[in-house]
Amino acid sequence: MFWLLALLAYLLGSLSFAILLSHLAGGPDPRASGSGNPGATNMLRVAGKRLAILTLLGDLLKGLLPVLIAALLGFGLHQQAWIGLAAIIGHLYPVYFRFRGGKGVATAAGMLLGLYPPAALLAICAWLLTFFMTRTSSLAALIATPLTLPLLAWQQPAALVPVSVLTGLIVWRHRSNLRDLFAGRERHF
Repeated sequence: MFWLLALLAYLLGSLSFAILLSHLAGGPDPRASGSGNPGATNMLRVAGKRLAILTLLGDLLKGLLPVLIAALLGFGLHQQAWIGLAAIIGHLYPVYFRFRGGKGVATAAGMLLGLYPPAALLAICAWLLTFFMTRTSSLAALIATPLTLPLLAWQQPAALVPVSVLTGLIVWRHRSNLRDLFAGRERHF
């Protein structure tokens, strides 16, 4: 049952709300506009607030729903975290869109919300504070995600390994942003 739910989480994660909403609204493919990332931040750039908010909510739910379903089915926190990670991998490497996905931040926030809401709240507050101070979404994501690890290690150690993998994946997906940040070329809002 665990592997079936993990597969379903991956397939759910593979739905790209940015691409689908852009298509439905008659807008450009977000992978071909702005930063090229099919996520909420780029949707704000290329499609406006309404579609960006809908993308954010859809991506958040992709991480939250599999974790909640796993909890309802009686899976332990460790298994819930791996199932949530499967949804994030689907977002990062979606089977439906030639494995060209987003960076996973909103989907990770959904997963954290399902696993341990205080960690999600900490990540969201860190993201918002960093974003409002720097106007740089990628820097906010790179600060917010690893910041949750000590809290999880202390309060929910069963989720530490999957969330550590998650953090590594998010840093990996932001590697071009890191290069741009160090070179002073990163986009700001």
